[in-house]
Amino acid sequence: MTMVSRLSSSLRAVCRSGRRGLSSASETAGPVVFRKLTGGDAGVAVYGLNAAATRNALSFGMVDAMREVNQLIREDTKISVVVLHSLVPGIFCAGANLKERFNMSDEEVAKFVRRLRETFIEIEDLPMPTIAAIEGVAVGGGLELALACDIRVAADTAKLGLVETGRGLIPGAGGTQRLPRVIHLNIAKELIYTSRVISGKEAKELGIANHVVPQNNNKNAAYEKSLELAREILPNAPIALRCAKQAINEGVQLGIKDGYEVEQKCYEKNIPMKDRIEGMLSFIEKRKPVYKGH
Repeated sequence: MTMVSRLSSSLRAVCRSGRRGLSSASETAGPVVFRKLTGGDAGVAVYGLNAAATRNALSFGMVDAMREVNQLIREDTKISVVVLHSLVPGIFCAGANLKERFNMSDEEVAKFVRRLRETFIEIEDLPMPTIAAIEGVAVGGGLELALACDIRVAADTAKLGLVETGRGLIPGAGGTQRLPRVIHLNIAKELIYTSRVISGKEAKELGIANHVVPQNNNKNAAYEKSLELAREILPNAPIALRCAKQAINEGVQLGIKDGYEVEQKCYEKNIPMKDRIEGMLSFIEKRKPVYKGH
C-alpha cells in the first residue's frame, strides 16, 4: 500500500469528524494529517504537521509525507482553499532536523536540500489559495514553509525567523528568494544576516504575516482566523481563483508587459467556463452565485 493510500484510508474517520477532530487526528495519524472539511466548510482542506517528537522538524519522513499530500491536493478539483497548520502545541515547524542532517555526507545534504526546496515549490504551486496558520515557533525551514503559502496568519505568541546563518548555514529551501518578495529587501537582509527571531506582532508589522491574532486558551487562534479567511474565499468561483493565482504567481516574476500577457492568458482560460456565466447572471438577477467548478 502506498503512503497516499495509507493517508487516505487512515483519515476517513477524521474527515467525517470535521474540524473538531484535531486531537484525535494528532493521536492516530502520521507526520502529516490531511483532512477535507465537510458541510458548510466543504472545499476547505486542512494540511496538518504532526510530528511532536521532533517538533515538526523537516526530516526525510516528513518531506516524503508532505510530497504525498501535495499530490493528493493538486489532483483534487473539489478543493478551493488549503489551510496549513500544526497539530503540535507551540510549534509550527522547527526547521531542519539537524540531528539527521549531521550524519549525512556533503552530497546527501545537497540532495536533501534540493528535495526540500522542490517540496516547498510544490506547495507554492498548488493551484488553489493556501493559508499558513502559525501558532508557535516557525524558524529556519519552518518559516520558509510558511512563506511558500499565499497568506500567513500568526498568533501573537508565534516566533518566526530565518536563523540559518547562526547555525553555519543559509536559508536553502527558498527563504533567500521568498522573503525579499514579501517584505523590503533591506529588512529581509537584516533578518537573515542577524538570525533574529521576531514575534507574531512584529511579523505583521513587517508584512511577513497578513494577520496577527491574540492566542486563545485552545492555542489555535491562528487556525481559527485562517478558517475565517478560508470561508471568505469559499463562495468565489474555484476556477477563477485558480486562474487568478496562476496570473499572480507567473506574472510577478516578469516585467509589466510580459505580466499583462500572462494575465490575458489566464483570463482567456476562464472565459469558456460556465461559472463565469453564472457569476454574471447572479449579478443581474440579484442573487448569490452557485459555482460548480466548471
